[in-house]
Amino acid sequence: MTEGQKGVLYLCATPIGNLEDITMRALRVLREVDLIAAEDTRHTRKLLSRYDIHTGITSYHRHNMRTKGPVLLDLLRSGKNIALVSDAGMPGVSDQGSELVGLALREGCGVTAIPGPSAGITALVISGLPTESFVFIGFLPNSVKARREKLKELQGQQGTLIFYEAPHRLRATLADLYELLGDRTAAAARELTKLHEEIIRGSLAELVEHFKEKEPRGEFTLVVDGAGAASPAKKEPEWLHLSPAAHVALLEAKGAGRKDALREVARLRGISRREVYQAVLEKET
Repeated sequence: MTEGQKGVLYLCATPIGNLEDITMRALRVLREVDLIAAEDTRHTRKLLSRYDIHTGITSYHRHNMRTKGPVLLDLLRSGKNIALVSDAGMPGVSDQGSELVGLALREGCGVTAIPGPSAGITALVISGLPTESFVFIGFLPNSVKARREKLKELQGQQGTLIFYEAPHRLRATLADLYELLGDRTAAAARELTKLHEEIIRGSLAELVEHFKEKEPRGEFTLVVDGAGAASPAKKEPEWLHLSPAAHVALLEAKGAGRKDALREVARLRGISRREVYQAVLEKET
């Protein structure tokens, strides 16, 4: 390395479950860099120990990226090479790695990727769903309202959809997918590449029923058919363009009591009953 030459940030894909799923090139880079920046150092040390790698390691995750990012950038400026790894798969996908990539590029440092496993692509190719066109969404927003808004944006998307989801939100997300996208063909995968790999295929309605009976465990990758001719989206609900107050009035006109109508409107729209009630009061005054 010549004097003044900046270091390189290597984005190293790591196994998504089976520790054998790592490339020879990734192992070489992890041995040769000056430092490894890991999402969880304890998790990454297991991988390094398996392959007898003794490179120094530091943490870089969403809770410390604002303070640790500039530190890593200073090292890159000084000519140090850094390998960035996530807990599983390719760093920079659905994690904070993209922030560090942006810092490095703005500073004129080299950035290169060491390809490897991806839970989204792995689930897609074994799902049985179309692979010629797909959209990777990753994790949906945490809030119910934001999640539903995002799904509404995807109603007309033609390509196969790929999501990541945590077990405690899986049931709610599947219910929203079914309601807002229709009863499309889908697959839910977990423990990919591991001994107890599991993939459940069926319609969204069937997946909703399956997880009513079975407690979700571990993170899931969801693959959902797009809104193509072979899998039309569910007809837009008649209340979609109504205000909350008008939505309540519609249900009451169909025979629902005020209390039940308020509860149902809040559920369908992903907002609180208090918000719905307030909208009705403002309409009536």
